[in-house]
Amino acid sequence: MSKVRILWADDEIDLLKPYVYFLQEKGYEIKTASNGDDALNLVRSEHFDIIFLDENMPGISGLETLNRIKRIYPGIPVIMVTKSEEEDIMDEAIGSKISDYLIKPVNPKQILLTIKKNIDNKRLITKKTTSAYQSAFRDIGMKINENLSHSEWCDLYKRLIFWELELSGSNDNTMDEVLIMQKSEANKSFGKFISNNYSTWFGPGNDNKPLLSPAIFKDKIFPMLDQDQKVFFILVDNLRFDQWKVLQPVIREYFKLEEEDIYFSILPTATQYSRNAIFAGLMPSDIEKTYPDLWLNDEDEGQKNTYEKELLEQQLRRSGKNIKFFYDKINDPRTGKRLVEQINNILNNQLCVVVFNFVDMLSHARTEMKMIKQLAEDESAYRSLTLSWFEHSPLLDLLKELAVHDVKVVITTDHGTIRVNNPVKVIGDKKTTTNLRYKQGKSLSYNPKEVFEIDKPIKALLPQQHVSSAFIFATNDDFFVYPNNYNHYVKYYKNTFQHGGISLEEMLIPFITLSPK
Repeated sequence: MSKVRILWADDEIDLLKPYVYFLQEKGYEIKTASNGDDALNLVRSEHFDIIFLDENMPGISGLETLNRIKRIYPGIPVIMVTKSEEEDIMDEAIGSKISDYLIKPVNPKQILLTIKKNIDNKRLITKKTTSAYQSAFRDIGMKINENLSHSEWCDLYKRLIFWELELSGSNDNTMDEVLIMQKSEANKSFGKFISNNYSTWFGPGNDNKPLLSPAIFKDKIFPMLDQDQKVFFILVDNLRFDQWKVLQPVIREYFKLEEEDIYFSILPTATQYSRNAIFAGLMPSDIEKTYPDLWLNDEDEGQKNTYEKELLEQQLRRSGKNIKFFYDKINDPRTGKRLVEQINNILNNQLCVVVFNFVDMLSHARTEMKMIKQLAEDESAYRSLTLSWFEHSPLLDLLKELAVHDVKVVITTDHGTIRVNNPVKVIGDKKTTTNLRYKQGKSLSYNPKEVFEIDKPIKALLPQQHVSSAFIFATNDDFFVYPNNYNHYVKYYKNTFQHGGISLEEMLIPFITLSPK
């Protein structure tokens, strides 16, 4: 590893030789300058990892030198050293993006700590993170193999996401494969948990079940409305828990986090089923039976989530909620901008519901467009692309507007998504659904050991289009492929983000409650 190179510019540099020697003994390479002009010439001609800059130098001032250094090399850490503690000087220095400042007289330990904070911190954090995950690895592994409850699965998934984000923020990739293997092991156990328990959650009088899609409004939103609280409900399609965690620091600037919960999406983890269940407050078979005009089966023509507003209206009516509500769906920046412009009128409603479809469109674009696939080649890049969209999106503009109103803000989703890698062969007739993570049909041929099957859909409160109709679901990172033109479709869909099946990423999804600061 090459030595850290330091530039120290101070008109009293001769008096600072003891500090220079101290740092050299610690293994740092030091160059010195006695004025701003010399410092700038050195910055132009040589590489430095960090600069110590005296604020009060003859000729070009320290602040002017700082501004010129930032124009040449914007990313270099600059530590301002000053005798003055005047607030306006500090404000100007901080506004010019100094990394730190020291008040004279300084001592060697202060200098060393500043270097470590600004140069060695990444290495030290990486080392600590890797070591901490190694310690947590065994405990997580033991938990995965225990007979976990639904709430314990939520806690475990939060831990896995915590370590995934911590490790992705470090420079050490040595534990990446270990974490991927541990997440895969967790998904296998989670698949078994769902296979053993899912259908039992819909039996009469079963209270030992997680919060599921149909109960979101009844259990979470209606209690707020009953307290005469104004609620703004934002559903971001396809938003995984890890994606929420990278958006959270931006949102924290405007809102207090009241609740960070995880709930279970119903199966299939696809918009037609999970989102309609949220807005209807009913399972899919009950929607089909109660509101046949508002439900389209997989075989039917037309968009499958056209009637969300109508389903929500019916749920409010059944629950005796005689309130004004607003609903809109945002598919492009133009409609998002128009929504923000009308926010004062919209907030005349006690309940406001907005669906943002961008993350779902991003996952589809990643499958279909080579450039997007390269930009989001793995989970970390996918999160980064989601954050980049959010920081320039009408959703953030909306949240900024809501932050100045007395309104509870809920951010959630209908399902998540998983990166698939392992093809599983399935044979079906022409009417079999096209989704890669679940299939519904009456003539399905498959290996029962490779799927989770629901041979009688009514047991999971799913519509049964034909007497012999069945549902099968992919688990882990599997995806379904027909034998016809098999190699082409395997190549096309491998390493794409899909949803509809059983995985931690698809089923355990965020429910966030915020209030303005």
